[in-house]
Amino acid sequence: MEQERSKIIELFQAGKNPSEIFNLLKFPNSRRKFITRTIERYEVTGGITDKPRSGRPRSVTTQRLKKVVRQRIRRNPRRSMSKMAKELRVSRRSIGRVVKNDLHMRSFKRKRVHHITTLVKAKRASRSKGLLKRHAIHGLNSFLFSDEKLFTIEEATNPQNDRIISSSISSIPEELRYVSRIQKPLSVMVWARISSIGRTPLIFVPAGVKIDTRTYRELILEPVIQDLSKTMFSGKPFVFQQDGAPAHTSNATQAWLRSNNPDFIQKEEWPPYSPDLNPMDYSIWSILETRACLKSHTNIDSLKKSLCREWERIPQEILRAAVEAFPKRLKAVIERKGGYIE
Repeated sequence: MEQERSKIIELFQAGKNPSEIFNLLKFPNSRRKFITRTIERYEVTGGITDKPRSGRPRSVTTQRLKKVVRQRIRRNPRRSMSKMAKELRVSRRSIGRVVKNDLHMRSFKRKRVHHITTLVKAKRASRSKGLLKRHAIHGLNSFLFSDEKLFTIEEATNPQNDRIISSSISSIPEELRYVSRIQKPLSVMVWARISSIGRTPLIFVPAGVKIDTRTYRELILEPVIQDLSKTMFSGKPFVFQQDGAPAHTSNATQAWLRSNNPDFIQKEEWPPYSPDLNPMDYSIWSILETRACLKSHTNIDSLKKSLCREWERIPQEILRAAVEAFPKRLKAVIERKGGYIE
């Protein structure tokens, strides 16, 4: 750590600011404050050594403990810190301090993702390059992103963050303590489109209707696409995005779009298995679900009203921020050669 502090001060004396030092040393984000505090200490004291501290010195987090913890994590990074604390006969808190403060690590949650083959990775990377060039030509304001999602009448919940503060579990009302689930809840398929400058009204697919090429054209494309250039985009052409669903990529759909909106992302241009590139998927749907399904609904009509109300209440700044992340994500896919970016 002393060597790191010395390097920070050396760069600071050479005229580098904290952000430049962070980039040069390639520290993890968790160590940004370490750079700032080191510089502040140097400016106040003229040195980098620790100040004399009051209180009881460390007695558990010894160099030996740090070494043992580092070795165990290296052998098995999925090792539980609670089990490690029990095995080493120290507190869970002490292990946490060693991992965070001494080893500069933290725990990350593993994610479930689509399996991506080498061929798919190559397509994701190459097509992302093409979309990035297209973005540079047309500008972000000309892109219209579309997607569909199935909503149910059940309450939306996040098992990782949905918590209740209470003195005891028995004092929590039953309706708050539990999130009930039923088999085959009532649901509705919803279609939406957004751009950095606006949004279209939600479209609800009637119950029992299968989205094939004809239905997609009559229910989704014809009522919206032909008027958008005159309304949202003020007579200017726009780039229409859709994913690789069969109804979207059929020859008839592609032919209709070529005739009615020539500047669309064709089926050979959109990266496969890429919900991480659609603002609706990586941002907006979850925001809408959290707002509209804060509580369970008794019927579909109640769900639809809530969805429409909350859809209009989402600030345009949020939609714009989600769309502005699109080119950054394209660059991330290219940097990872088509691999996962989340």
